[in-house]
Amino acid sequence: MATILVVDDEQAIREFLTVLLESKDHRVIAASDGEQALKIVAHQPPDLVISDVRMSKVDGIGLLTGIRETHPNLPVIMITAYASMDSTIQAMRLGADDYITKPFRIDEIRLVVEKALARARPHGQASQPAVMEEAQPAGIIGRSPKMVELYKLITRIADLDSTVLITGESGTGKELVARTIHCTSPRSDRPFLAINCGAIPEQLLESELFGHVKGSFTGAVSHKTGLFEVANHGTVLLDEIAEMSPGLQVKLLRFLQERTFRRVGGTEDLEVDVRLVAATNKDLTKAMADGAFREDLFYRLNVIPIHLPPLRERTEDIPLLANSLLAQCVLHQRRGPTSISPEAMEILMRHSWPGNVRELENVIERAVALETADRLTPTSIPMQVKTEYEGDGRQELWTFTLPPDGIDMENTVFRIEKDLMLQALERSGWVQSRAAELLNLTFRAFRYKIKKYGISKAR
Repeated sequence: MATILVVDDEQAIREFLTVLLESKDHRVIAASDGEQALKIVAHQPPDLVISDVRMSKVDGIGLLTGIRETHPNLPVIMITAYASMDSTIQAMRLGADDYITKPFRIDEIRLVVEKALARARPHGQASQPAVMEEAQPAGIIGRSPKMVELYKLITRIADLDSTVLITGESGTGKELVARTIHCTSPRSDRPFLAINCGAIPEQLLESELFGHVKGSFTGAVSHKTGLFEVANHGTVLLDEIAEMSPGLQVKLLRFLQERTFRRVGGTEDLEVDVRLVAATNKDLTKAMADGAFREDLFYRLNVIPIHLPPLRERTEDIPLLANSLLAQCVLHQRRGPTSISPEAMEILMRHSWPGNVRELENVIERAVALETADRLTPTSIPMQVKTEYEGDGRQELWTFTLPPDGIDMENTVFRIEKDLMLQALERSGWVQSRAAELLNLTFRAFRYKIKKYGISKAR
């Protein structure tokens, strides 16, 4: 149980958060403004502070500044609306740990709070196994009809033990959905463990899942506990399930049927209570037809199917995602622009996003790293996002509008050229001659610009 200070000048917000947090066995202290909250912190420091950004008297920024002067390690979460994102980013620069957006989503509040408390918990008090990841995600973002339906489905299935199969293109957030299901379930205080079935050889994957006994194979120099044992009463995500070998599919099927397993090289049947979530970006129906995936295993996994829509099918969510990712980048880098210009947002809205949310995240992170102004503009966005292909031709989707106060033209051109150089090098695998061809430059001119911009592969 943690003591949490809730600070908001709206009584309804204070009461809502109090009820929600107390339902998770936390002790809640409420304050109506930053001035009152600073007095509470001085005399009775809580484990966590949740504060609105905009308040009368001392606002959230003033409260955060005061807390950082006297209690630099006290975690602080800011409450914000996207309309006040500038203030939120300022708070992140001053040391806020995270933020919660209005309107509230219960799952997001719980995830952000638990993440902040986990970071603040002394190492000796960690109750999760060493293989568990340190932090939970901040929650799914989106208000499009397809995402609203997804939220409803997660709410309906969270308290069940049924197996879930999550499908969708790469970068759509399959692991995030699996984590959200776990964190909103009765198993939320138990481990959530994820493993990529395509990244580990068959024998090692079997050992990772089921464990092994000493001497069971070459290199098994000691006993190993598998993920299913470690995650007892929790949740296991098997990502890229379509990559699992046929032999291991048989053993997984047996586990799903009987809820027992044997360690590699062992003779004892072990029983655990684990909720299984599987995920894939492959078409399992085609994989079954090709003989690459067992039909009986598919039906065991596909008890509750969840399909995640690609970002191009929910473009109305892009502004929410982009602003949230911008704030996260600023939080991690402690620098960067505070907003996205309308022209830049239009470019983001019109891109097809083949890499989905992960691609958008990478674009925002890159733009924040390169931008020196107070907001992201079209010049901050990589060229491949600003250019769409239609048939055999290309359509430019952006123009640069001169700001009222003008620009530093030399610096702007410098950033554009350097960004194009980096993109060409990355696309060519850092083969400089090929990168020069992509930019229609001579090799000599390309080498000159490499030196001019100080570009190196180990940047």
